[in-house]
Amino acid sequence: MDPFDYKEEVQPARRISSLILNILTILLLLGTLCVAGVLLTVFINPTASINPFPPATLPSLISLPTATPTPRIILPATWTPTAPPAPTITPTETAVPTESQMVEITPSPEPQNEPTESGGMPYVLQQGDPVAIPNIGHPEAGCNWMGVAGQATGLNGAPVVGLFVQLSGTLAGNPEEQLGMTGTATQYGQAGYEFNLGDKPLASEDTMWVQLFDQAMLPLSDKVYFETYADCQRNLIFINFNQVR
Repeated sequence: MDPFDYKEEVQPARRISSLILNILTILLLLGTLCVAGVLLTVFINPTASINPFPPATLPSLISLPTATPTPRIILPATWTPTAPPAPTITPTETAVPTESQMVEITPSPEPQNEPTESGGMPYVLQQGDPVAIPNIGHPEAGCNWMGVAGQATGLNGAPVVGLFVQLSGTLAGNPEEQLGMTGTATQYGQAGYEFNLGDKPLASEDTMWVQLFDQAMLPLSDKVYFETYADCQRNLIFINFNQVR
């Protein structure tokens, strides 16, 4: 056989083998690209459907109820707070009534050592009270006002601020229910209190009362009944409390 004929037969076989290797190489590269694409997709989106091992589903968050604060102090249902009108004098000044209203109001020099008909209460009615006097708390209103006022003093005669004073009863057939506090009407003293009963004086006979309470609404005095008068010179009922124990 001619050597040249042998070479011509071998060369087509090598060409076919090289073509097959090239095809396999291309297929391997395509497979590698596909695998890389799948891995990249799973890396970016682990929950993709092509991921054979998706991550576990996280549990839903628990929604806790919103906390609602509860008030620690509940005032009585019958409390109707009354803000005292702005005083016409400063706390350090003394109200000076007109000559027709010149009534001197002074606390007793010494508190009573023993309670009088108090049932053992720590506060008793000041001797001589209740007393009906002209309207010295609001002289600008004159006769167009009627009310109850006073203050509370301790064992040493010093004013006691922050005690509750309750007024209850009926006036001219209408119910009256008010709650005040000592120290809110300083025109009557440092521990003064006040209740407004209307814009004109009316007469009543022991149909209303006032009583002193501590901050826990425990009674500190007995009920003090009082009269009112349809008289412009007696349209303020003054009631003071003195501590005796």
